[in-house]
Amino acid sequence: MRILIVDDSRSTRLILKRMLAELGHTEVVEAGHGGEALERLAEDSPELALVDWNMPVMNGLEFVQAMREVRKYDRVKVMMVTSESSPRLIYEALKAGADEYAMKPITSEVIEDKLQLLGLA
Repeated sequence: MRILIVDDSRSTRLILKRMLAELGHTEVVEAGHGGEALERLAEDSPELALVDWNMPVMNGLEFVQAMREVRKYDRVKVMMVTSESSPRLIYEALKAGADEYAMKPITSEVIEDKLQLLGLA
C-alpha cells in the first residue's frame, strides 16, 4: 500500500515512516505541507494519507478539504495524526472528509488499529 505522510516536521515524518515500515508498509511518500501534498497526490496515487493539522502554506484541514473536492481522490483514506485534541476540531476534520483521527504522540499499535478500522490492515 502506498502511503502519503503530510507533516511539516521532518522528524515526525521519519518516525511515522519507521513505524509504518515496522508494520510492513514501505511505499511511503512525504510532504512538508498541504500544498506539497496535493502535488504528491497527483504524482503518487496513495491509498492512505497521514495528515498533521498545523503546517505552514496549507494546513491539514485545508488539505483535506481541497483533496475531497477532487473526485479521483475519493478512495484515498485520510487519517489525521495531530496534537489537536479539541472535540470541535476532531469534528471539523471528520466533517471535512478525514476518515480517522489519532493523537500525537502516536504508537505503531495505534496506527495498526486505525488501519484495521479503515480496512487497510
